[in-house]
Amino acid sequence: MGNLITVDPAICHGKPCIRGLRYPVENVLEWLASGMSTEEILADYPDLKKEDILASLAFAARLSHVKRFERLVA
Repeated sequence: MGNLITVDPAICHGKPCIRGLRYPVENVLEWLASGMSTEEILADYPDLKKEDILASLAFAARLSHVKRFERLVA
């Protein structure tokens, strides 16, 4: 991941973003979850690179590392 995922309070309200650009990691993940391919994302957002998308996935994977998950009952 290195410096590809950045957090800056002055950019996107401090959300994790791609390389200090105004592309929050959550947007990249939502694009992927909606079925967009890496190629489609790169075509729509030319300042992004394949490594940025992979870094977003790695970031999400690290966030999902939990010792225990308890289901909340409504």
